[in-house]
Amino acid sequence: MRRIITAVCCFCTVCLLLLLCGCESRQQIREKTYFEYFDTVSVVYSYAGDSEDDFLENCREIEATFVKYHRLFDIYNEYEGINNLCTVNKNAGGYPVAVDRELIDFLLYAKELYVLTNGEMNVMMGSVLSLWHDFREFAEQSAKSVKVPTKSELDSAGEHTSIDLLEIDEVACTVRISDPEASLDVGAIGKGYAAEKAACLLKEKGVQSYVLDVGGNLRLVGTKPDGGSWSTGIKDPRNEGDFALCLNLSDTSCVTSGDYERTVELDGVRYHHIIDKDTLMPAAYFSSVTVVCENSTLADALSTALFCMSVREGHALVASLGNVEVIWITQSGEMITTDGIASLQVKD
Repeated sequence: MRRIITAVCCFCTVCLLLLLCGCESRQQIREKTYFEYFDTVSVVYSYAGDSEDDFLENCREIEATFVKYHRLFDIYNEYEGINNLCTVNKNAGGYPVAVDRELIDFLLYAKELYVLTNGEMNVMMGSVLSLWHDFREFAEQSAKSVKVPTKSELDSAGEHTSIDLLEIDEVACTVRISDPEASLDVGAIGKGYAAEKAACLLKEKGVQSYVLDVGGNLRLVGTKPDGGSWSTGIKDPRNEGDFALCLNLSDTSCVTSGDYERTVELDGVRYHHIIDKDTLMPAAYFSSVTVVCENSTLADALSTALFCMSVREGHALVASLGNVEVIWITQSGEMITTDGIASLQVKD
């Protein structure tokens, strides 16, 4: 029997934010929702007690940030006046493409994250990820005839994923993919990068007590107005509507990767969107991995990378970084955490 599960990003958002509003008066909270960016739902919340005019002005600047990075990171559409990742992918194997400095900086950081995660966070996985993307898209349209990518197809695509295929010239401000069969896909870090840029914008303005939720990537700016933390619920991956645990968080990021998102179930097998670089199949270690650290891009990258490695390997990576806390939930429902999670956990 075939069954398709549609993962709704805003459901994950509700799970993460439900407790944020628990003890606050609704009159103290302003919010604005966006549906246009990063193929997800994004929400800006203000607990700062600012005026409507100030809130809307901050939202305009945040939205401008979202627009900029949404267009730069888009691998499906090009936009007038800029060369984006879609442009770079279309020119794979050809001449270098002149791009904005913002895209150069982003791709340089992506290369750093590749090294940091021992290759688990690889923006050059586009050739493999596109096969799985097409599989999920086709499954939504025609479940009767959908077929899982074959090992031969995946192995062939996997030959075009080396990070060395991405050539960046900082001086000329150009990007080139040297292999015509290779492509970029930055879905694992794009939302986190945009959220972090928006948070930095608010901090530079001296704005506090804001919460940015970009498709479930939570970025908390400062503290609540009283100096306290927000209580944030971490979704139970196997019990809809329940929390695995709740954390007290402020001025940090909280990002969860789970096997319940962007999922297709075919003949009793669940296929999700987080692909293991070694097997080229959906990673099978965990049901969810949650990362708490200040930088939203790093949290986004680590939640994906840690999902694709063992707990032992993950602990070693996290220990080398410092100031990063993690919650692993296994397929059997066991919860494993770094030591610092205990101090963040909401007490009953």
